Formats: sequence, C-alpha cells, structure tokens
Amino acid sequence: MDASPQEPARRRVTEHLRKLRFDAGTLCLDLVATVGRRGCVPVERMGDPGRLDEWCQGVGISLAEGYDPAVTLQALHELREAAFDIASSVIDGHRPRPEALVLVNRLARPHPPTPRLEWTPEGVRSSGREQLTVQQLMSTIARDLIDLMSDSECRSRMHACASEACRMIYLDTPGGRTRKWCSMQRCGNQAKAASHRRRTTRAVGPPADLQAVEPSPC
Repeated sequence: MDASPQEPARRRVTEHLRKLRFDAGTLCLDLVATVGRRGCVPVERMGDPGRLDEWCQGVGISLAEGYDPAVTLQALHELREAAFDIASSVIDGHRPRPEALVLVNRLARPHPPTPRLEWTPEGVRSSGREQLTVQQLMSTIARDLIDLMSDSECRSRMHACASEACRMIYLDTPGGRTRKWCSMQRCGNQAKAASHRRRTTRAVGPPADLQAVEPSPC
C-alpha cells in the first residue's frame, strides 16, 4: 500500500550529515552540535566509542586511560541535552529545565587541570594537552557553558542556523556582518541553490511529472 499523502518524505541520512562539527565557536556548543538536524528528525553524530575519540581529538582533549566509553558517552549525552536546553534559551527565550541547571552546576564543581607554561626551543609554550579524567572533561565543558552564559557580549553573538532543519547553535565571530547560517559552505549554499531552483521553476514552470525536491538539510 502506498504511503499516505500526508506522511512526510523520509530524508536520507548521509555520511556528510553524520560528520562531526567543530565550528560552533566554543567547546560546549561543539558538544551540542554532536546532534545534527535538530529542526526535524535528529541525527546522532557521537554514538559510539570511535566517534567519542574523534570528537575529543577534534576539540583538542585527551582522556586518561581507564575510562568506560559507554558510561562516558551516556554522561556526555546528558550534559549535551542540558547544554542545548540552556543555550537555546538565549535564542527563543524559554526557561531552561531546573534539572539542566542543576546538572551543569554540579558537573562544574571539580577543578579541571591547571594550565601550565614551559620553555621550549620555540619559546614559551603551554605544556601540551593534559590527559583529563571523565570528571575533569565534564567540568571543563560545564565551565565553558557557564562562561558563555555569563558573558553578555558572547550571548549576543549566539544564533541558530536559519535552516529550519538544521538549527545548529553557533557563536558568531565578533564584528562584521551577522552570520545567518551555521556554515555558508553547508546550509548557506544549500539555501542559495534551493532559492535559485525556485526562481527558475517560477520562470519556466516545472515539468508536469516532476515534483520539486528540497535540498538535504545540514
């Protein structure tokens, strides 16, 4: 039996869509971005130990040996949803869940490693990436979120991608023109292509047997 006309078309989940994003502008928003396409059917981008390792490398974090990947992923997913609830409140003005605030405040209590400087042949440099325990990782992310939410100038630069399917939250760069899309190379170009197709269709009219198809979201 054919699907009901009211049933929304299923969008193909490509490897490009599953790819991790490291361009949200800050650590906590990079964590939030490990779920893609929040505007429609969410896509998990960090659902296994391999993706966890890839994400840590992408944000410049090294975890100390002995951690449980499954437990770590579950903890990060819980923090991710709390961070999304809190960060998105800046965009739409809703009141975050009390339990989201409690979780972030609790996770921020332990102190992450103190940064260190050392002398190298190239001059003064940081001592390199410290290996973090899972507790220190969670504290680092939670503190980054607290710092973000405590800075009025940073909050003013927080936006959600204009793509209704994507809605990725990102921190815009200071100065210059306000960015509309999470990435011009992704959602921006897709929107421009869709707009061009609509203009062309209006000008020449669509073939009788062809239904317009929107581009895949970010």
